[in-house]
Amino acid sequence: MKGIILAGGSGTRLYPLTLVTSKQLLPVYDKPMIYYPLSVLMMAGIQDILILSTPEDTPRFEELLKDGSSFGIRLSYLVQPKPEGLAQAFLLGESFLGTDSACMILGDNIFHGDGLIRHLQEAKKRAERGTATVFGYPVKDPERFGTAEFDKDGRPLRIVEKSPSPQSNQAITGLYFYPQGVSSLAKTLSPSERGELEITDLNNLYLQHGRMEIDLLGRGYSWLDTGTMDSLTDACFFVKAIEDHQDRKLCCPEEIAFNNGWIDKEELLKAATRMAKSDYGQYLFKLAKLKEKTH
Repeated sequence: MKGIILAGGSGTRLYPLTLVTSKQLLPVYDKPMIYYPLSVLMMAGIQDILILSTPEDTPRFEELLKDGSSFGIRLSYLVQPKPEGLAQAFLLGESFLGTDSACMILGDNIFHGDGLIRHLQEAKKRAERGTATVFGYPVKDPERFGTAEFDKDGRPLRIVEKSPSPQSNQAITGLYFYPQGVSSLAKTLSPSERGELEITDLNNLYLQHGRMEIDLLGRGYSWLDTGTMDSLTDACFFVKAIEDHQDRKLCCPEEIAFNNGWIDKEELLKAATRMAKSDYGQYLFKLAKLKEKTH
C-alpha cells in the first residue's frame, strides 16, 4: 500500500497566518501540522508516501521532510497546479500508485485513540483484499460535513455531502483507504456543480458496488480538523494536554519509525542531536535511553 497526503489549498480561513506559508506547515503545539497525518500513515505501516501541494509550498515540504529517510520512509512530492477536488489526488498520483492499494489523508486532520493502530491496519488489510474503508466520527454539527446514511440494520447506504438535514451525525473524516484501481475509478467521475471531483462521489461508487466499509470511531477516539483558527487553537491545547498528562509525544514520526524497526538507535540519536536544544530533541534522547534500559 502507498500513501498520499493532500497538503494543498490556500488556507484562506487562516489568513493572515497562511499568507506566506502552507497551512500544513503551521505548528500544532510542538510539531508542524503535517507530522500528524504523516504519522497516521506510518502507524498504518505505510512507507511509500506522496505529498501533493501547491507550486509555492512543495519546496517547503521538501526542505522540512527531505526524502523521508530520517523517518525510515520514502517520500515523493508532486505539485497540484490547481485544486479541483479531493478525488483529483488519484488522477495526479496515478503513476505513483501504480498497481498498489492506496490510503489518502488530508494534511490538516489529526487522529488520536488507544486502538487507532488496529483500525488503521485492519483498513489496510481490507483495501489489499479489495474493499475500501472510510471512517465515521460523531459530530455536533453534521450539516458541515459529508455524513453517512444507514438502513434500519445499520448497513451504510450512501454518503451525503453537507446535507441541511443529515440523517445521522456520523461525519466522514479525511482518511480514506482504497483498493488497487482507485485512479481508474476516479477517472469515471464528473465534476460537481462547483467544478470539482468530489471524494463523496467516489465513496458512493464503492458503496454501490458493495466494496466499502464505514468504520465508526466512537468513544475514546478524537478527530480534529484544523482548518479554522478556533479548531487550530483547540488542536494545540488538545495535543499539549495529552502530552503533559502522558509524558509522551503525539504523532512523533521518529518514535513510530524506531518502534517499527525502520530506523535504528544511531539514526534516532542523530535526529535527537540535530534538535538537542528543543524539548522534542530531548524526548528523542529519552527514547534512545529507554531502549538501552530494556536491553
